[in-house]
Amino acid sequence: MSLQLSTELGSIHVTDHCIAVLAGSAAMDCYGLVGMASRKGLKDGIAELLGRENMSRGVEVRRENDGLHIDLHIIVSYGTKISEVAHNIQSKVKYVLNNVIGLQVNEVHIFVQDVRVSR
Repeated sequence: MSLQLSTELGSIHVTDHCIAVLAGSAAMDCYGLVGMASRKGLKDGIAELLGRENMSRGVEVRRENDGLHIDLHIIVSYGTKISEVAHNIQSKVKYVLNNVIGLQVNEVHIFVQDVRVSR
């Protein structure tokens, strides 16, 4: 499914995959984040760390009645305050999607899948 934006010059179609990549890239810029985790869950009790090329697999874009909702599945760095990392990611993702695409994101949900020592 794609999002359609209309301007005086024509229309713009933005796919959910594009929104997911932008949200994942914005999240990766935040301190305390080791990486994105697979939405599929845990494998042997350990979250699968996704590489930069698969970043969108850790992001789910949903359209609900009240607007756009983004779900991010992340792995945080050991020793960081999880609530601060999550809040920073929420703020950054909302800011980037609003400024880059012009989307009004209603909610950004963070799912912490694992805690790891960052390298």
